[in-house]
Parts: sequence; structure tokens; C-alpha cells
Amino acid sequence: MPRPSGPARLSLLYAVVFTEIGIAMPFMPLWLDALGLDARVIGLLLALPIATRIAATAPLMSLLDRGLGPRRLILLGSLALSLTYALMPAAAGIAWPWLAALIVLNAVAGAPLVPCIDYLTLAAVRGDSRLAYSRIRMAGSVAFLLANLAGGVLLTALGGRLAVPLLLTGLALGAALVAWRSRAVAALPPSAAGAGRPRLPLKLWLCIGAAAAIQASHGAIYGFGSIYWISQGIPAAWVGSLWATGVLAEIALFAALPAMPAAWRSPVRLLGAGAVAAILRSVGMFLLGDHLAALVPLQCLHGLTFGATQLGAMAAVSAYAPDGARGRAQGTLSAVNAGISVVATLGSGVAYRAGGPLAFLLMAPLAAAGLGLALASRRASGVRLETDRQP
Repeated sequence: MPRPSGPARLSLLYAVVFTEIGIAMPFMPLWLDALGLDARVIGLLLALPIATRIAATAPLMSLLDRGLGPRRLILLGSLALSLTYALMPAAAGIAWPWLAALIVLNAVAGAPLVPCIDYLTLAAVRGDSRLAYSRIRMAGSVAFLLANLAGGVLLTALGGRLAVPLLLTGLALGAALVAWRSRAVAALPPSAAGAGRPRLPLKLWLCIGAAAAIQASHGAIYGFGSIYWISQGIPAAWVGSLWATGVLAEIALFAALPAMPAAWRSPVRLLGAGAVAAILRSVGMFLLGDHLAALVPLQCLHGLTFGATQLGAMAAVSAYAPDGARGRAQGTLSAVNAGISVVATLGSGVAYRAGGPLAFLLMAPLAAAGLGLALASRRASGVRLETDRQP
């Protein structure tokens, strides 16, 4: 019999954590600007969490393979996250270096949260074939969308410079409460003493590289899509709707995937679909990114460029990561994703300044590299993907 609290509470964890992300991503930069900080300082403060996650995620997730429970890591991380958010207004009132130090600690605390929930969800799915990773993970996308839509209204109603950090403090405490109250979902045991560190197989490394390259190809549209659309006369209200369209397409894929044939849910097919869609989206943004009628279907491709890529990466971790190294595999995926995305985002900034929409086209080779790595993973070790377990 499945644990009735397991999938529901995993969905709730995703929802609470992604609500916090959906508030922090668009509104923390606005809060930093409201503090009157110099633009260069704001840029530094926004870059610090990305660099921190690259360095911190894999080591923290490796603790799971040494016996630390994932729910304990979520609980401790969420409590630390809430504390750092609560202290940010005071630190900002002293001097920005104090705020920078808190932002680094905040990023360390938050780095393992989503990978830990993914780890627990994959463990639950492996233990019960009736569960689907995509259906549980969908709660995070829905929450992110609602946070984007409602966040501006809520923060305007709360008013003042304290609203953003205090709201994020409450959401982080909510995640800690859910983690504390949740019944454990069976996870794999840590490596036995003296057994050594299991190696991640080549095909998993290829899938991690493929997923990271495809996700990094979002760099230009994430960083400059809205700026370009507005510069081409597209109304700001439509800009928000276009982003919502992309998230809705992602949610639709998460909901529909479990009903699709098993052959369509293999890592290489999902990653391949994400890569092809990313190439089409990059070329389409370059050629038609100033035409509103074309942008709606282009944004619908986000369901594949992000959604299928995410699901393919999770399918690869579930199928290929050896016991005793699943936490490290999850952390490595997150760190590699972040690292390549940073490089792609910085490069797209240079390209956009030099050639405007050319920056979108330059993301296509990244997606093509992801496609090549995904296809190479099919041949790695001579393993046929049709025989692999799917999440």
C-alpha cells in the first residue's frame, strides 16, 4: 500500500519551495534596487548566489550518500534560509558587504532544497510504479506560476522595504514545517563502509552534459527576452502573458507525460525532444522574435525546452545513478547546470549588446551540443535504453 502522505507532501514541498523561488527570482532584484545600491553592486549580489550554488550543491548532496537524511537537509536548509532572509534588512542597513555575506549563506542553505526533493521523489517513484515524477513535480511549476502572478499584487499591498525579505522568511519557514511534519519516503541506503565511492557511469555523465547544455541555451531568452520584446513595441502586459504561456506548456507536459508510451519517456528521447525544441526556439526568436503572433507558439516550446529536458535528466539519474551515489548524481546535475548556464548567460549579454537578437541564435549551438550528447548516451556502454527503468 502506498503511503498516502508521501506524494501529497512531496507535492506540497515542491509548491512551498517554488513559491519562494517565484517570489525571489523577480522581486529580489527590485528590492536590492529599492535599497539605493549601485548597479554594479546589485550585479555582484545577484551573481553571488549562482557562483555559490555551483560550489555548494554537489558537496551538500553527497552528504545523502553518507547517511544524512534528505528531509533533515531540507529542514536545516529551510531554517537557515529563513534566518538569512530575516537578517537581510538589518544587514542592508549596516553596509552592503554584510548583505553580500548573508546572500552567500542564503545560497548555501537553499542550494540542496530542490535537488533533495527530486531525490526523495525519485526514490518514491522507484518504490511505487503507480507514482509519476512529472505529476508530483508539476506542483512546483504551478506554484511558481501563481507566485509570479500574485507576487506583485501581494508585495504592493504589504508595502515597504521589508516586504520581500519578510515574505521569503515566512515561505522558508513554511518549507521547514512541511519537511518536519512529513513522513519519510524510503530513500536508498548510504554506501557501505569501505565500499568506496561508486563512480557515475559514462552514460549518466553524457546525459548530465546534455541536460546542462540544453538548459543553458535558455540563457539569452531568460536574460534578454523581455528586454527585446519591449524594445520591439510589444506591450508589457503581453510580456508577462508570454512567460505564463511557457510555464503553462511546461505544466501541460508534466501532466500528460505519464499517459504517453514508455518508449517516449526514455532519457535520450526526452533530452532529444528538448534539444530539438530549443534549436527551433533559438532560430525562431532570431527570425520572428519581434512578431507577437509567432511568440506564442515559440513560448509553447518551453514545455519541451525546459520540461522535457528536466524530465529526461531525472529519468537518467533514476536509471543510471548507482546506489550509494544518487545524492552525488543529483548534486552534480544541479552544479553542472548552474555552471554552464552562468557562462551562457554572460556570453549572451555580450552577444546581445553587440548584435541584439543574434544572441538568441547563438544559443542554438548549445542546444545542438546537448542533442549530440544525448544521442551519444544511447551508445555508451552498449546499453539499450528500452530496458531501463523510467520514473
